[in-house]
Amino acid sequence: MTEPALGSDRGEEALDAYSQVVTWVARVLSPAVANLRVSRRGGHRLAGAGSGVVIAPDGYVLTSAHVVAASSGGIASFPDGRECRVEVVGSDPLSDLALLRADAADLVPAALGDASTLRVGQLVVAIGNPHGFAGSVTAGVVSALGRSLVTGSRSASRVVENVIQTDAALNPGSSGGPLADGRARVVGITTAVAGVGLGLAVPVNETTRRIVAALMHEGRVRRAYLGIAGGPRPLSPRLATALGRTSAVEVVEVVAGSPAAEAGLRPEDLIVALDGAPVADVNDLQRLMTAEAIGRPLAAMIVREGELMEAEIVPAELAP
Repeated sequence: MTEPALGSDRGEEALDAYSQVVTWVARVLSPAVANLRVSRRGGHRLAGAGSGVVIAPDGYVLTSAHVVAASSGGIASFPDGRECRVEVVGSDPLSDLALLRADAADLVPAALGDASTLRVGQLVVAIGNPHGFAGSVTAGVVSALGRSLVTGSRSASRVVENVIQTDAALNPGSSGGPLADGRARVVGITTAVAGVGLGLAVPVNETTRRIVAALMHEGRVRRAYLGIAGGPRPLSPRLATALGRTSAVEVVEVVAGSPAAEAGLRPEDLIVALDGAPVADVNDLQRLMTAEAIGRPLAAMIVREGELMEAEIVPAELAP
């Protein structure tokens, strides 16, 4: 794709440069953005609406999991006037991402970017269908990076890390649509409005690509499960010096019959490492609970009553 040439009139250069980038991104990306109308499983009643973005020419559409909750499919409308059926390939409420398959050929896919390269203040463009108005474009900047978003399913909750905060207007109906950088690369999937002028987007990064691949091939994302509730806890100066870190995860509750219970973990235990990786907060544990950890014995370093000890935990698979 060819990026826009910027104007040469110095008096209008700033406005022209901004406008040219936004209009170019909209022109490149809009054909890949779908207006989604989804119906409830086993019926034709409208269950919700939102946006999605085509990520492959053979019909794969990425959107938010909450847009297609309790749905098996619906109708996708595209800016060229085409409408087609879409089926839910897989949904992952714990990342708020879902993958659909459109019954159409020769769709225009968007290019995926990498949210890890974003900087605060960088221009971003959101395209969606607020209130049913297809192809609506808003622009703004990255207001903040590294935000967290709590998501959940019927059996668990999870923190999505490195969420993008933007002041580009995200209205009801825009959820699931793309947030793009100035090169028309999708760097986020819009997911929530946190307040006036505060929109959030799930980042497109290495983790997102793994989730999309899992949804594409298995229809779901498998995660490991320990069976604890916990939170961050500062380490004593002696342990902090010995371990070279300042915090750990305190076990607040152990679920009966869980892998953690079978391993002998107790409330007030501090988990300082798991499978050789340091654990400073719950997010560190969460990152280790991948499909590869299911059924595999993991060595845990624990502080109990001020003393270091080791335990072996065999994570189970988290129920969907």
